[in-house]
Amino acid sequence: MSLAESWGYLDEVRVRVPAKINLALCVGTRRSDGYHELATVFQAVSLYDEVLAISSEDGVTCEMKGAEAHKIGPTKQNLAWRAAELIRSEYGVTEGVHIVVDKRIPVAGGMAGGSADAAGALLACARLWDLDASTDDLIRLAGRLGADVPFALMGGCAVGLGRGETLTPTLSRGTFHWVLAFADEGLSTPEVYHRFDQLARTTDLGTPELPRTLMMALTSGDTSRVASALTNDLQAAACSLAPKLHATLTAGQEAGCLGSIVSGSGPTIAFLAADQAAAMDLAVRLSSQGIAREIQLVTGPVPGATVIAP
Repeated sequence: MSLAESWGYLDEVRVRVPAKINLALCVGTRRSDGYHELATVFQAVSLYDEVLAISSEDGVTCEMKGAEAHKIGPTKQNLAWRAAELIRSEYGVTEGVHIVVDKRIPVAGGMAGGSADAAGALLACARLWDLDASTDDLIRLAGRLGADVPFALMGGCAVGLGRGETLTPTLSRGTFHWVLAFADEGLSTPEVYHRFDQLARTTDLGTPELPRTLMMALTSGDTSRVASALTNDLQAAACSLAPKLHATLTAGQEAGCLGSIVSGSGPTIAFLAADQAAAMDLAVRLSSQGIAREIQLVTGPVPGATVIAP
């Protein structure tokens, strides 16, 4: 029985899709296509965008809601619109769709918010149109939209290779408690990589390798060891472009976090705490210092894009 048959005719589908933190982001040699070889460990965390797909007769249209909605580019440039157009074209769908994205993941924050919206749009459209599309089918389409889009569908914890789109789920025991510090302004991923190249002063970086200590710590669920193994080769470049991040990192360390890391290309900083109580205490301390636009508590790992039942 199809989803449409089990729920009755669907004229709208709502999907919740998580942000990500890179627990490790190791950057290798730049490839001929301009991208760097990456080895990364993704963790999906409990900060979500919601994507609503509504039946329409007007092709594909898209609407952004939320505090930072004004920062999203024109319709044909944002990933949610492109995702809906892609799956509609691939499956020969004649029906239109209106996509409404409720943004909570910071824009240009290094947490794959745009990729999350694309993943949400793929899943929402597949269910809205009752397509014969498996998770693997959607992940293959996701890889054509961007390197982080497949993980937003998968969720949990995974190793990403290539540009990050070649995924292998990885065992992660326990729940990790994070305090996120959102910066006032976002960072452009291409600009961060350009600064990384300037700081590296070489194009021959070899093949990136993930720290074995991190993988072992995730498997055992040892939060302290995970904290000490957090690594991001883009962190220096992000801090160079946004010097205020140095003060934020220092504030978190002085307030008692176990470990800290700039997420992805930044500028969001993730502080790892020992448990929920420690995370709440850390959040209060950081909030009182006014070192970020917003402080938020999240946990991980969490599932990837998920249909919310009507």
